[in-house]
Amino acid sequence: EDRVLATPTGMSKGFLTEDDLVVTDMEGNVVEGNGHAVTSEIRIYLRIYRERDDVRAAVHAHPLYATAYAAAGLTVDSKVLPESVLSLGEVPLVPYGTPGTDELADRIGVHLNDHEVFLLENHGALALGGDVVAAYHRMECLEHTARIVYLARELGGANNLEPEQIGAIFEVHGGKTSDII
Repeated sequence: EDRVLATPTGMSKGFLTEDDLVVTDMEGNVVEGNGHAVTSEIRIYLRIYRERDDVRAAVHAHPLYATAYAAAGLTVDSKVLPESVLSLGEVPLVPYGTPGTDELADRIGVHLNDHEVFLLENHGALALGGDVVAAYHRMECLEHTARIVYLARELGGANNLEPEQIGAIFEVHGGKTSDII
């Protein structure tokens, strides 16, 4: 409850080992870490874990299509695919904030209680979950959706599901529709 497992800063995430991970306290102070400095985005994670008891993991990444939307000042419309409706909900575009600062954490904080996935303007994406696998799957769904929406627009337009279709998805699979309709 009082520790955060995080990635180190300045290391390729594809080559990390368990020994490279960093443990901090809830103030961001490193308590374990083999001499590695913690990710510069620790302020975001600390804010999330303080404000959302249901969130036990957050994944920040720079997936190609989702980040392109964020760099263009656009969000990904999740109303195109049933799985996106269920997994993502509405995806807000968080205004740019300098990475590694409270400014960025504060800008995410505005949307924190109502969303599970965020596009960070000119910076990438953020996905939350009850565990790291759920957060990872949301990030993967965001990128999958961004690619499909992009391609559909290139083909002439993406057809959004109608509110009654979205309602039926939630009726069959559970959940609430208020955040997306």
